[in-house]
Amino acid sequence: MKKITVIGGGTGTFVVLSGLKDYELDLSVVVSMMDSGGSTGKLRDQLGVLPPGDLRQCLVALSDAPILWRKLFLYRFETGDFKGHNFGNLFLAALEKVSTSYDEAIQSASYVLKTKGKVFPVTHDKLHLAAEYENGKIVTGEGLIDENHAESSRIKRAYLTPSGTANVKAVEAIENSDYIIVGPGDLYTSIIPVLLVEGIGEAIMKSKAKIIFIMNLMTKSGQTTKYKASDHLLDLKKYLGKDPDFILINNTQITADILNSYKKYNEEEAINDLKDHNGYKVIKGDLIDNKQVETNSSDVLYRSILRHDSKKVAEVLNKIFNA
Repeated sequence: MKKITVIGGGTGTFVVLSGLKDYELDLSVVVSMMDSGGSTGKLRDQLGVLPPGDLRQCLVALSDAPILWRKLFLYRFETGDFKGHNFGNLFLAALEKVSTSYDEAIQSASYVLKTKGKVFPVTHDKLHLAAEYENGKIVTGEGLIDENHAESSRIKRAYLTPSGTANVKAVEAIENSDYIIVGPGDLYTSIIPVLLVEGIGEAIMKSKAKIIFIMNLMTKSGQTTKYKASDHLLDLKKYLGKDPDFILINNTQITADILNSYKKYNEEEAINDLKDHNGYKVIKGDLIDNKQVETNSSDVLYRSILRHDSKKVAEVLNKIFNA
């Protein structure tokens, strides 16, 4: 059975895992633990817990539990004192408080959700993401970087404060993988934070796994403004340490109404300017989910309305695994 490790956090990782769990694979996910916005940020600040948001999404994506449990873990309160909070985030925060270790908390949540795979936080240290821009500005906090839509300067350097060490189990998963999947997801707030943790880069370089990078559909204001595919790849390689072996890129036309909805955030389609290179193979295809994502009025964060299709992506990935 092929050993697959997915790196990232948030919606992009959710999509990939949702598709891959239907295949006979040994699945692991190494999850970013730097989230500091929305419900997760409030729980970090008020309870001192590790950020539960990205972990929750990965657990639900891999869940084989009855639909009620999956609905509960995704449910967001719309009124009252809990407005904006996600039930799954509250559940994981409470589990952390009553468990003897964070590993025990994840094991308990995995048992409840009947996960078809292993979920590993990239670190157990309480860290924050910081970004230094080319104009000299420094922003600390993943939530603030994620919502820094007005910033036009490129990110010069991303780093963690304080520095932290990788979860041993995450390192083992990476080292023993046959394939490592990176993305899709916001480059500087979902993917790179994982790569910044001490020990992860070394594990990737040590691993004999083939690396698959799934290119984002759209640019992200304040992070990858005006980026083409080659710009995404250049920044990723800076922190990954090498080129991926495969790059998946959507080649289906995005509808005008969706493109127009992104314009107010100064976001646009990530244009593909990549060709097969000595170090990687570009795989193009229809990867878009044609259903526009519905937003929740109680969610204070800006969410992308265009997503990859989990089944389409999983089919392409499975062909790579079995080539």
